[in-house]
Order: sequence, then structure tokens, then C-alpha cells
Amino acid sequence: MVRIRYRGQQFSIEGRKEAVTATERIVQSLITDIHHDTEITPDHVHLTIQQFHHENNKPLDDKKIDVKQAPLTIIRTKKTSVKPRGHNQQLYVHSVLTHDINFGIGPAGTGKTYLAVACAVQALLNDEVERILLVRPAVEAGEKLGFLPGDLSQKVDPYLRPLYDALYEMLGFEAVDKLIERNIIEVAPLAYMRGRTLNNAFIILDESQNTTREQIKMFLTRIGFGSTAVINGDPSQIDLSRGQASGLKHASKVLEKVEGISFTRFTSKDVVRHPLVQCIVDAYDAFDSQEDHS
Repeated sequence: MVRIRYRGQQFSIEGRKEAVTATERIVQSLITDIHHDTEITPDHVHLTIQQFHHENNKPLDDKKIDVKQAPLTIIRTKKTSVKPRGHNQQLYVHSVLTHDINFGIGPAGTGKTYLAVACAVQALLNDEVERILLVRPAVEAGEKLGFLPGDLSQKVDPYLRPLYDALYEMLGFEAVDKLIERNIIEVAPLAYMRGRTLNNAFIILDESQNTTREQIKMFLTRIGFGSTAVINGDPSQIDLSRGQASGLKHASKVLEKVEGISFTRFTSKDVVRHPLVQCIVDAYDAFDSQEDHS
């Protein structure tokens, strides 16, 4: 525990040496964010504390990329700037910016989809790609598509909502709608990718744990020249029919040692939602582990 006093432009931090040092780094980070016109909200403070706690208690990913040696990447979009938090988010963004094919594997709430969309938007605004494709398998999470009203596109749209939400936050509603009308941003079910070759595009496959082996292989072989692909998924939330193997799990075994393909593995420590989400993820992991050994 520390005591913080603030007068004018001066901070006074009292407490144990280790706690004071950590608090000083957190305060300095928040001051830097203010200088970059970042709004300091309670959520922002919580995430900053979580980031520094994570850095002090978890070693870097076992990959040979030392994110401490590289400058922190700020992703800039039309409406906001996105700052990756913690080692794994920094490693993930670094990998997406330097590899053609990238896998982000881990629990919900770790920022996989949001950061991937931010990288895609930045690449489009910088004319590094000509279009963005947001892809998701049309697999029901306990519900049946057939009972939903509308055509296939209207039935699938709710499953793509997290991708839309991220786009709207970064570009604005009007800009996103115009880009979709011009097919510069395309949102589509995975099945629509068959037979296509995708050049000069930034392609994000979300919820890839719900692909089959054949589907993820089909998707990966669509990628053409000048394209970047990001494949995200949470192996603990597979909604495939019983007996169907997850394409994400299979691909991670087959491709992990292929040069030019990056893998970033997130854990509950990387969750950037409500603090209880991390506890929930840990509780389910512990329960599933006990079931597997019983």
C-alpha cells in the first residue's frame, strides 16, 4: 500500500520502496498518456495498473522477439489511438506489423479482435492495403441460425457485431458505412472465401476455434500478395458439433514452426475487461483441468 499526495504539479508517494517504485512508474505512464491527449478514466487507470503488475510478474513470451527493446507501438486510427498493454499485447501488435500470417490464441477479453481491427484500419489509412476483410465462421453459439429472421447475411450479422463495433469506434459510423458500400471493407462468413484469392488486403478471421480443419486450411490458402492475415480464437469456447475437431487447434500444431507465421498466446493475465473476467477465466480453467484428470 502507498499514500499519494498531490499539490500543484508535484506528487509525493510514501510507502515501501518496491511499492513506491512501481507507483512512480504508473503515475509517469499516466502523465505521458495525458500529454498524448488520452482521456484518463477509472478504466484507463485500472488497465495501466494491470499492465505494470503483469510486466513485473510474468516473463516475456518464449519467442525471440524482445518487445522491451522495441519502441511501444501506438496504433493510430481516424477516431482514436490504441495502445497495446502488457507484454503479450505488445508482442501481438509487433507480430501483426511484421508478419504476413498471425495467430492470436487465448481467452475472451484479451484484446485480440480489437487490436487486429486497429492494425487493419491503420494499414488502410496509410495505403498499405486496399481493403479490409473481416471473416467469421457462421457457427451458432448454442442458437440456431435457421430460427433467426432474414437472409443469410442478416442472420450472420449479429455474429460479426464485435468487428462492427471496433470499426465504428475507430472510423465513425458514416465512414464505415461508406467503406462497406464501396467494398473497401467487407464483412463475410467464412464460407464466402472459398475460391477467392485475396491480394493487397488485411484479413481477420475471428472466432477461428469454430472452424474445421478443412475450413482453416481453405482460408489460409486464400491469402495473396501484399496481404496480412490475422487468425484469432479461444480454444476454450468451441461451438462445433460434437465429434468435429477444431481447425485452430490443428493449425497451431501444424504451423507453429513454419517461418513467417507468428503465434501469440494470451492468458487470463492479459484480460483487459472487468477484473472479475480474469477470475472467471481462471475458475473455468481450473475446473476443466480437474475434470480432465478425474
